[in-house]
Amino acid sequence: MLKFDEMWKQLPASGSGQWQSQSQNGQSQSQVQGVRDHYQSYAQWLARQPEDTMRKRREEAEMIFRRVGITFAVYGAKDEDGAGTERLIPFDLIPRIIPASEWATLEKGLVQRVNVLNRFLHDVYHDQEILKAGIIPAEQVLGNAQFRKEMMGVYVPHRVYSHIAGVDIVRAANPKGEGEYYVLEDNLRVPSGVSYMLEDRKMMMRLFPDLFSSHRVAPVAHYPDLLLETLRASAQPGAPDPTVVV
Repeated sequence: MLKFDEMWKQLPASGSGQWQSQSQNGQSQSQVQGVRDHYQSYAQWLARQPEDTMRKRREEAEMIFRRVGITFAVYGAKDEDGAGTERLIPFDLIPRIIPASEWATLEKGLVQRVNVLNRFLHDVYHDQEILKAGIIPAEQVLGNAQFRKEMMGVYVPHRVYSHIAGVDIVRAANPKGEGEYYVLEDNLRVPSGVSYMLEDRKMMMRLFPDLFSSHRVAPVAHYPDLLLETLRASAQPGAPDPTVVV
């Protein structure tokens, strides 16, 4: 089975990267062998960090998450009292780096996907052309427990049914052994998880401020403003100053 690693093109046998010096345009450059190009700068920084320092950073993150209460429930798992189990949010000291050019392509695909999902929902509750064409068996939609007959013929502002979409994405090896993005599922009803992303970013900036000062990292702190703007835009036409309650 083909495997894909985010950081390494070729995993080091010893578990640590091998340095390689090369000369380019008269200047000496150092690289970590086997590391993908967009991880080179980070890999060099990581190689300079003492193991004890990284372990202490991990412990600091867990302590803060536990103190603040940033956890998630594990459904089906029970503690000694029979209540649901709460666990700390997943946090990895090694960031996943996505180059800007790669993200631009991914972003276009995600926007297109969410638009298609909203158009699908509009069609299902109106003309049902996709069902008439047999592209999707009608019984899979009309017989679904989540199908709402009450919504038939109802027009929603801007034809947007899903204002927030949680699209689960993974990257795995394609037939060529290269990394390719795949969608696992679309969460449209009550998507959650964005708060974990925001808290993880805040934690990384707290633990490793030097990384953010030396690298151009796209911001995420403005997400709540975008959410408010999106929800206000879903108000009925003519609403002068819509109130949003979350």
